[in-house]
Amino acid sequence: MRLDPGLKPRSSPVIKGLIRNKLLYLMIFPGLVYFIVFKYLPMGGLIIAFQDYQPFLGITGSPWVGLKHFIRLFTEPTFLMLLKNTLILFAMNIVFFFPLPIILALMLNEVQSKWFKNAVQTMMYLPHFMSWVIIVSITYVFLNMDGGVVNEMLASLGFNKISFLTAPEWLRTMYIGQIIWKELGWSTIIFLAAITVVDPQLYEAVEIDGGGRWRKTWHITLPAIRPVIITLLILKIGSTLDLGFEHMYLLLNSMNREVAEIFDTYIYTAGLKNGQLSFSTTVGLFKGLVGLILVMLSNKLAKKLGEEGVY
Repeated sequence: MRLDPGLKPRSSPVIKGLIRNKLLYLMIFPGLVYFIVFKYLPMGGLIIAFQDYQPFLGITGSPWVGLKHFIRLFTEPTFLMLLKNTLILFAMNIVFFFPLPIILALMLNEVQSKWFKNAVQTMMYLPHFMSWVIIVSITYVFLNMDGGVVNEMLASLGFNKISFLTAPEWLRTMYIGQIIWKELGWSTIIFLAAITVVDPQLYEAVEIDGGGRWRKTWHITLPAIRPVIITLLILKIGSTLDLGFEHMYLLLNSMNREVAEIFDTYIYTAGLKNGQLSFSTTVGLFKGLVGLILVMLSNKLAKKLGEEGVY
């Protein structure tokens, strides 16, 4: 059977879509390369969690030990301490920090003065661009026992000085306070963006019914941004055991280690300081698996409750 030379071969819909949206795909190309190089390719190194990895032998030459490092992780006394500290800090993050950007976004949405609203947003965004080293250093200046502003004020009022930086009972409060200070303003951006797409006619309908600002917020704004809240909450749950290394490592010292040591700092200590590369990889793999399971379960629960979920 011979094809008519006048007929042109049809291109597939996928190719047509790529050609039509080539500029959009070009924009996501750098991000795609980043994830491939720094997120997906390193996954091949997870194989050393099942080996007694020796750098001079390499992955192919290191002996296999099976689940030896996993057994060690779950049987060591430090595992329960790490799990407890990480879960408590994560719970405090969810309870005390996660609702604040939503509340702040709702409050800023009610501000009528544009210049005042922009000024407040700018001031609250600035701490996000500071590194954790600067944030913790500023905290040190304020809370230091020797010349700290807060302790000097307490002493001038006749109170005893408090060792905020070394006392275990103050570590978690200081940790959450620094997160709120640094990330509160920046975290409102997504919620403010979600609020801007709310149809103004819905607010007008509430006004016609005699509703005030509270009813607008409760019946219009919150339901409109609920999908965004659910999505961010699911992603937040996925990072239950991944609180971040730099922040806690800067707060960690020998006096508060019992409440400050988490999986992230433990990986650094075991892997880089002690050279236990296979064991530290095992801890990281455990964190990743727990996060994946939690995301899948929370996404499934969200769909059962009638929400869209992440996927």
